[in-house]
Amino acid sequence: MKFITQACKITLIVLFMLWPVTAVAEEVNKISYSDTAWVLVSSALVMLMLPGLALFYGGMVRRKNVLSTLMHSFVPLGVITIQWVLFGYSLAFGNDIGHFVGDLSKVLYMGIDYKTLSGTIPEYLFSMFQLMFAIIAVALISGGMAERVKFKSYIVFIFLWSTVVYDPLCHWVWGGGWLGDMGDLDFAGGTVVHISSGTAALAAALILKPRRGFPGRLMIPHSLPLTLLGAGLLWFGWFGFNAGSSLAADELAVLAFTNTQIAAGAGLLGWLAIEFIKSGKASALGGASGIVAGLVAITPAAGFVEPLWAIVIGFLAGIICFYAVVMKMKVGYDDSLDVFGIHAIGGAWGALATGLFVTIGGTGFLAGNFKQVWVQLLGIGAAGAYSFIVTYFLIILIDKTIGFRVDDEDEEMGLDTSQHGETGYNLV
Repeated sequence: MKFITQACKITLIVLFMLWPVTAVAEEVNKISYSDTAWVLVSSALVMLMLPGLALFYGGMVRRKNVLSTLMHSFVPLGVITIQWVLFGYSLAFGNDIGHFVGDLSKVLYMGIDYKTLSGTIPEYLFSMFQLMFAIIAVALISGGMAERVKFKSYIVFIFLWSTVVYDPLCHWVWGGGWLGDMGDLDFAGGTVVHISSGTAALAAALILKPRRGFPGRLMIPHSLPLTLLGAGLLWFGWFGFNAGSSLAADELAVLAFTNTQIAAGAGLLGWLAIEFIKSGKASALGGASGIVAGLVAITPAAGFVEPLWAIVIGFLAGIICFYAVVMKMKVGYDDSLDVFGIHAIGGAWGALATGLFVTIGGTGFLAGNFKQVWVQLLGIGAAGAYSFIVTYFLIILIDKTIGFRVDDEDEEMGLDTSQHGETGYNLV
């Protein structure tokens, strides 16, 4: 009898101790409708960045290639969506394999239904939000190969690149991989999206060689109004890109939203200032480029720094990216739409600045935590090197099998006609 009494007491104590844990678990797994609504809106905002990018890029190419350039931003909405559902999401966010890539446990969304939660939002929604990042990453690369590639080869490339480059990198940082385990800070994709796409664009530009007539022939943008409109849409959509990465309608989302606006404005002013100092004029193309440079740089830091540092990050991004773009002409590679100079360099500066100025959700250089700076540098180097090397060999493989670059006649004619059988402008 005494034994039974003691056993009951122990059982009651254990149950009492477990009760708070059970209550917390139920609270964490409960859906938040406000968070769900915000991430739904944010996903749509990031999707809007694709037509924004299409206009931004489309205005910078020559008239004969405008439709082709627009298509390079639109077709990933189909290709990467299907790849993501088939296995891309599982490779990025499935159960970890060697801290390198996810397994195939979530292929075709196996084990997930409309009630399955990821934190406080449905996992379907988390997957769709992350899908938009995967789409825009491959679309960004197209600027490095604009005006000279076969459309069918581009489709094959983005499918394979997302599989062997983007999905593993996403897992490294956000899916339980080795960079995330080391403490690499990337709030919304400075490393995962911008460094990876920027270095991939450089690899493409080097392998595919310059466009016919580059750099001697003038290849001026055919419609800067389109480019400015695209920059405005990118700025608008970037609020979802950064603030949505909080995955909740909370204070962190507000901070990221605030920093996004500030850094974009500072990037605009930084680029125009250095451009005016160097040439005596502040161009519309420079203004659009400065906006994007500021947005790229604040992306990894958006939820980690105070607004004062967003000014510093954005303004310096405008200046740093300006010089990176100028360097292209001196080195001689034909990154058609300056993807490496703005996205890789801007993303690298933003990732480093995160380690320097982080005071929210972590500590960095300002608090004497030099380790965070080294971790950020490691993330920059690893992501850039991996993306560049794998992309380099991937493009060579495609070029040697089905061909990647169009022939001289088709390039001279323009890709709108040779690849799509259409023209962007039919006015006489």
